Amino acid sequence: MKRHIFEAAHLQAFTNNLFVAAGTPQHIADNVAEILIKANLAGHDSHGVLRIPSYLDGIEGGGIRPDAEPNVLRETDNTLHIDGGNGFGHYTARYAVRRAIEKAQTARTCFATLTRTGHIGRVGEYAQEAAESGYIGIVTVGGGSKGGGGILPFGGAVGALGTNPIAIGIPTGDDTPFLIDFATSMIANGKTYVADSEKRDLPEGCVVDKQGNPTVKTAEYRDGGHLLAFGRHKGYALSLFVALLGGLGGAFNTEAGQMGGLYMQVIDVNAFTPLAEYQEGVRAFLDVIKATPPASGFDEVLVPGDFEANTRAHRLANGIDIPDTIYQHLREYSEKWNVPMAQTQ
Repeated sequence: MKRHIFEAAHLQAFTNNLFVAAGTPQHIADNVAEILIKANLAGHDSHGVLRIPSYLDGIEGGGIRPDAEPNVLRETDNTLHIDGGNGFGHYTARYAVRRAIEKAQTARTCFATLTRTGHIGRVGEYAQEAAESGYIGIVTVGGGSKGGGGILPFGGAVGALGTNPIAIGIPTGDDTPFLIDFATSMIANGKTYVADSEKRDLPEGCVVDKQGNPTVKTAEYRDGGHLLAFGRHKGYALSLFVALLGGLGGAFNTEAGQMGGLYMQVIDVNAFTPLAEYQEGVRAFLDVIKATPPASGFDEVLVPGDFEANTRAHRLANGIDIPDTIYQHLREYSEKWNVPMAQTQ
């Protein structure tokens, strides 16, 4: 399959210009473009520029208000409840984690709930920002209702849950924080779009077709199929927890049996132990784990955060590889909005 390689800075500038052309204020476009490209650099293409067409369509259709600013509805010394105004979720989520970090500097911790944010992109982005600032960050996005999600409850035949991701960032004192970032489904829904764009099958054991039979075909998944929770009943239970945690922001409907929302927590390590000492201990522990002799078929033992750091270094040096199918979609929007799109090779 033909592919196209872009330098990260060029791809970010192009993304930025597209959003501005579609009516997004420059400062919001700056944030959204940066977060999307950081997802590509981290190797999570499912949450990178692949998403641009859906966001531009959302602006045109009225589902995304590109100029919306976050509004703090309620707050205390260590809590925040923020309304995103149906704007770009990336912008609101970044605002939220930065406000939470500010509050945690004095209150030692901050809990935040977000409503009307739209898609926030790669959830790990915000947990990582907390970790890079020397804090522990926890971010969850959950939801579920009758017929309201593509994920099957364990033992169920009809989807009722979202992919309900969870991200946790822990500072290590260096440029590779410990970072968990995964959906509570076997794979994130965005991974199915990546598979589509690369014209390849899905991994086995991740999805079923509309009859509940295992499949690896994205077409069969799209035609009424469902994703499975990871870890059977354990992943299902964690998915429910993420939805319940999100409901703290009031995003629930008792009559419809609907629950969900976006939750953040930032924890100041210094409230318990000196940050520098903790970071040294974290890195020493993780290095011991990484020094475990690799099993047959593995080159090394990694810990969460290594994949993103390694991929980022490689792509900054060699460019971001875009499948031709995604490139063609981006080119269509380039022409539509009269935004030049030149590639590096």
